[in-house]
Amino acid sequence: MKNWNVKGRKVIVRVDFNVPIKNGIITDSTRIIKSLETLKFLLDKGARCIIMSHLGRPLKERLPDGSIDFGKFSLKPVAEKLSELLGSKIYFAPDCGGSDTLKIISELKDGEAVLCENTRFQTEEEKGDANWAELLSGLGDYFVNDAFGAAHREHATTATIARFFDKDHRSFGFLMEAEVENGLRVLRGAEKPFIAILGGAKVSDKILLIENLMSTANQIIIGGGMAYTFLAAQGFKIGNSLCETEKLDLALELLVRAQSRSVDIVLPVDSVAADAFNAEANTIITDDQNIPNNYLGLDIGPKSRQLFAEKIKNSKTIIWNGPMGVFEFDRFAEGTKAVAQATLEATRNGAFSLIGGGDSAAAANKFGLADQFSFVSTGGGAMLELLEGKILPGVEAIMS
Repeated sequence: MKNWNVKGRKVIVRVDFNVPIKNGIITDSTRIIKSLETLKFLLDKGARCIIMSHLGRPLKERLPDGSIDFGKFSLKPVAEKLSELLGSKIYFAPDCGGSDTLKIISELKDGEAVLCENTRFQTEEEKGDANWAELLSGLGDYFVNDAFGAAHREHATTATIARFFDKDHRSFGFLMEAEVENGLRVLRGAEKPFIAILGGAKVSDKILLIENLMSTANQIIIGGGMAYTFLAAQGFKIGNSLCETEKLDLALELLVRAQSRSVDIVLPVDSVAADAFNAEANTIITDDQNIPNNYLGLDIGPKSRQLFAEKIKNSKTIIWNGPMGVFEFDRFAEGTKAVAQATLEATRNGAFSLIGGGDSAAAANKFGLADQFSFVSTGGGAMLELLEGKILPGVEAIMS
């Protein structure tokens, strides 16, 4: 992309503007802000940009009468926010590739851009429809994919469309390039000791990630709800804590395989437990891994925080994917905060830290630390699949 002569040329830019919108107000502009470097670069070069993005799942979240909620899922507020952030007018097309889009494109001047309406209003998008993708490809001379958050989807505007441009006319944007490079850095060239911090609710969501990391990581910390499945598999009492009973044998198998590969799996040694799943519940701190009946673990305890922090601080490469507890409730956020602070301290001492998007990025933002790590991913699901070793369609379509 840096080598293209785009002055007066039309460039289709697929971005990820899947941002939270409440009552027409964008509550978190992070993904829009992350796209600005690529858009500014192209517009400053005189390109005429045709910007495309999805927002939510409008075809799956229809109104009671079965119709699409065009108001809730419209990108019009995003066009207004993008104009504000860029300091220049962004035109908005109330369709994607239709007559309104064509009319606005025909009137674009060098250095101007149009944002098309939500690609997911079209049934062809999620089907990866080749005919629609080819039609859209005819709108531009070049194609740039900067939507890492959707790179794991074989959709028409994320992957299929790229195949209608030759290698000299398709490219990653700056954000997408950084996401791929940083993800592959930890998988292929991680400096040791390499530690992975995994949290979240379910073991089943992280099986492939754990298996793939066993070939490269020295240690894997497991916290959050998924930790209780591992603890239960080892015979500890977990009270009413979240547990995937059908995954107990798998949890034991993963522990055995890790040991055979000299990978240290580190589990909580105590918990903050509550008598209900709410912010006002009565809480206790357990003495060890066992949790009393009628209580459920909602955060790692102080001994676990200290244990995890010590291991993190001694690492040179760190991946963090998933919270240590229900960090949305301040009373159960201390474990996640301790992990974030230990990761930050290691980063300041020269370690490379990759925050894997999703809840981890949300937690980093909550604690005001997001801009202090080596790299914070914008794509939770996409980064997870990249770290699992999967081929992402949106990446493959550009690189093949």
